[in-house]
Amino acid sequence: MNTTGQHAAFKPLADRMRPQRLEQFFGQSHILAPGKPLRQSIETDSLHSMVLWGPPGTGKTTLARLIAHYADAEFISLSAVLAGVKDVRAAVATAQQHQQLDGRNTVLFIDEVHRFNKAQQDAFLPFIEDGTFVFIGATTENPSFELNNALLSRARVYVLQRLQDDEISDIIDHALQDEARGLGALSLFMEPSLRQRLAAAVDGDARRALNFIEIIADLSDEQGEGHPGAENGRRIISEQLVNEVLSGSLRRFDKGGEAFYDQISALHKSVRGSSPDGALYWLARMIDGGCDPLYIARRVVRMASEDIGNADPRALTLSLNAWEAQERLGSPEGELALAQAVSYLAAAPKSNAVYMAYKAVMADVRAQGSLEVPMHLRNAPTKLMKDIGYGKTYRYAHDEPDAYAAGENYLPESMAGRRYYHPVPRGLEQRISEKLERLRLRDQQVGRTPSLQEEGTD
Repeated sequence: MNTTGQHAAFKPLADRMRPQRLEQFFGQSHILAPGKPLRQSIETDSLHSMVLWGPPGTGKTTLARLIAHYADAEFISLSAVLAGVKDVRAAVATAQQHQQLDGRNTVLFIDEVHRFNKAQQDAFLPFIEDGTFVFIGATTENPSFELNNALLSRARVYVLQRLQDDEISDIIDHALQDEARGLGALSLFMEPSLRQRLAAAVDGDARRALNFIEIIADLSDEQGEGHPGAENGRRIISEQLVNEVLSGSLRRFDKGGEAFYDQISALHKSVRGSSPDGALYWLARMIDGGCDPLYIARRVVRMASEDIGNADPRALTLSLNAWEAQERLGSPEGELALAQAVSYLAAAPKSNAVYMAYKAVMADVRAQGSLEVPMHLRNAPTKLMKDIGYGKTYRYAHDEPDAYAAGENYLPESMAGRRYYHPVPRGLEQRISEKLERLRLRDQQVGRTPSLQEEGTD
């Protein structure tokens, strides 16, 4: 394998294949195509601080290096996972030295910048302000949640997108052909269908694709594969070898990051939107990505109460049963029960009436303070309590016609007539709504009319 220098022989393929020019950069045409603002700023040497936000393997580090290269600026790279205050101070000192001695600009690149706490992020601000360095941060997490507003106000955010399968396939092909930096000297050949399969498996991550190709190249030597093909002495990469390398690989799923919350959000919204197909897809994506099925089970129970509620109370029972099945059986048997639950929930009639009622009640409880329990609703286990009026005038519902004490109030006196629960005209809640309406008519017949507060709640 041809390399430039002895040290280069130890560099991973993904590092050796980093583009040296913008024309070699794959993907991100929405910000790097000719005429786009970032492309123009790079070509005109108009440096500015920025945050590069995107999934792994989309070119954040490479782009930062290219920006420094085109600006002929010193490039200092730190990882927020490993760097401490001492490293940051050393980087600042180096940047100041270059500025004073030769007037050269410095690009300070912070990988995984979201790992720095708020105080560490604040430490950059004075040096960004006075031009000591141009700051470029890379993150896989949403900057709105992970970065200080003060830092965001001084840096433009560029969103990098997941690479498309055809772009990954082109990167693989380029690595197989490049003799100077890639694997071209090995004369390896991979069928286009296998390149496409490998591209699909890496989930838009170019670094991962190149790592896989490097492993395939190594294994082809060890196993004697890649034998000369029929044309030009090429060594053919077999489908069996690709299968071996790809076995067990997982799609992108960060258990603590944004992809995690995006996918559980997509699952929940598919259920709410009555799409069994969407719900099953996102369930499978999360299971395939390594999410704990018991976490999903807990969220499915929440969906049953929040989005189906009393429109179909069986949804909650089925969700709890699925949770229990997952606990008892584990994978993969328990996951089928989860699939049954999410598909049922998605197809069930929808109501958030209980959810909205509970939120409204909690808001009033927090706003109204500790209102007294009305005397007729209080328990009276002693003679003294009875003598001072506890439980007096209480009407035992079972002694009333149809077991309903028409006109009775069950709220604090200042909140009499307040309504929270508004059943929807779907599923079982349609019948519940009809019953409650009949009971309200009986309240009116005995002299209790809805208060202004009750009317305003609708």
